[in-house]
Amino acid sequence: MAPTPRPGVLALLDELTADLPADRAGALWRLAEESRQLDANVVRLPARGRIAAHVEPDLDVLLYVAAGDGVLELDDRPQDVAAGSVVWLPRGSRRALRAGPAGLVQLSVHRRRPGLAIKSAGGAPSGGEAACLLGRVCAECGRLAGEADARYCNRCGEELPGR
Repeated sequence: MAPTPRPGVLALLDELTADLPADRAGALWRLAEESRQLDANVVRLPARGRIAAHVEPDLDVLLYVAAGDGVLELDDRPQDVAAGSVVWLPRGSRRALRAGPAGLVQLSVHRRRPGLAIKSAGGAPSGGEAACLLGRVCAECGRLAGEADARYCNRCGEELPGR
């Protein structure tokens, strides 16, 4: 059975950001169909908000800036981004994003991540992580932040509960 048609990306972004309070940040939307092969998220960063520097080891990401502006640091090289910017973030690259004075709304798209599996340092499955890491687990999407000082989820942009 064919999936239900969805509104165009720009119409969806306009709908999601219309009448939002200026301080509303985090994930505004995410692709949720079970049979999807892609993940997509719309994340709003408040004025001067940021997604901490991190490395995505497994997935290329396509980033589209829908509104606002800011600075993207890709492998420690800053570049200005503004509404309409499209940037490819190759897997293995170090990236961080900081919103400008008006905030920033971005759409990120990447291949859907396979189910979570916990592995030991040698790559074999192991017993899991200590409970003290719960403050680094995103309440919105369940992703574990790789950095101990992360404030926002690098998948969906939600503020982490331990912050």
